[in-house]
Amino acid sequence: MKHLLKLGDLSKEEILSLLNLADQLKYERKHGISKEYLKGKKLGMIFQKSSTRTRVSFETGMYELGGYALFLSNRDLQIGRGEPVQDTARVLSRYLDGIMIRTFAQQEVEDLARYGSIPVINGLTDYCHPCQVLADLMTVRERKGSFKGLKLCFIGDGNNMANSLMVGAVKTGMSFAIACPEGYEPDPALTAWAKENGSFLMTRSPAEAAKDADVIYTDVWASMGQEEEKTKREKAFCGYQVNDAIMSAAHSDAMVLHCLPAHRGEEITEEVFEAHADEIFEEAENRLHAQKAVLCKLLG
Repeated sequence: MKHLLKLGDLSKEEILSLLNLADQLKYERKHGISKEYLKGKKLGMIFQKSSTRTRVSFETGMYELGGYALFLSNRDLQIGRGEPVQDTARVLSRYLDGIMIRTFAQQEVEDLARYGSIPVINGLTDYCHPCQVLADLMTVRERKGSFKGLKLCFIGDGNNMANSLMVGAVKTGMSFAIACPEGYEPDPALTAWAKENGSFLMTRSPAEAAKDADVIYTDVWASMGQEEEKTKREKAFCGYQVNDAIMSAAHSDAMVLHCLPAHRGEEITEEVFEAHADEIFEEAENRLHAQKAVLCKLLG
């Protein structure tokens, strides 16, 4: 494992190894055990998209591991003024021990890794969100004990979250079902891969997708950069809300996850969100532990 560019690059064994390390790091933090695994290491954090959880968790994680995180926005870098990404990669590689980038195009992340000589971590692109799904998988395993025999259901836009959840579920042996409106399907190459490699269902019916599910997952209808489509998307996703009716189709002990921020009353009701708030905010906390595990694997 040289980088974390997308979850599809990792084997099942590598994913489980990261989750095991994340569990260890969470245990150490809860019990006041402080170990500077990355003492003196420097992480450059490039943000072309705004963030709450990604920035705070990576910055806190590097601090707790004894390293240093440098926040770099478009306004801080020449990449925001047209410097080629390959030149930025070569320069930063001579200053830093690793790069985390949160941006739009997946190709930009891939190019950073190709031209740089240090580990690159995908903090989010329009294509995928591997760090979030590692935290999701960690939370599912904590609550359910294992992945064996579980069904994960995603309701909503076939976006970067759906793409990564699909891969994470299939690689860990869960079955995956997604309900999305026509025209909002996940990446076709990934759906073809999921059909060939695991138990996969794509449907227009949220109730069908949620039937006998152990995990119900949703995300906002309009992601960052899609705000101008808000009205159009509200019409398209009418009926794709996680509510009591959807939960009644799932197993009685089904958990609910949301990558946040949540628009309560749109993709999820206030009642369902609050009933499962402990799971959702444990999931948010686990971003810290899962990313610390990634940092240790790549920079340690």
